[in-house]
Amino acid sequence: METIVWVFHLVTAIALCGLVLVQHGKGADMGAAFGTGSAGSLFGSGGSANFLSRSTAIAAAIFFVTSLTLTYLYSHPTQQTGVMDRVDVVKPAVTAPVDNSKSKEIPK
Repeated sequence: METIVWVFHLVTAIALCGLVLVQHGKGADMGAAFGTGSAGSLFGSGGSANFLSRSTAIAAAIFFVTSLTLTYLYSHPTQQTGVMDRVDVVKPAVTAPVDNSKSKEIPK
């Protein structure tokens, strides 16, 4: 699950960077507006959002959601159990050491 979220997060981050870099800035429109004499469009309303700005907003929302999901996954780690955790290991019995120094041999 975590790997899927990571992959989706990275793809969204790359797409978000690309979408932001492709968009045409408003500063270039202002300079062009003064040169052409159409000053009415300088401070006009932006109108409805075009495809790039909507795509950027959607990518930003997905990036935000995946960031929160990764934060949740790291703050609540799951306990992973392996195959060996399910096996009952039999421990050998501990025996008392034998002290052979006290045994006396019978002389012949």
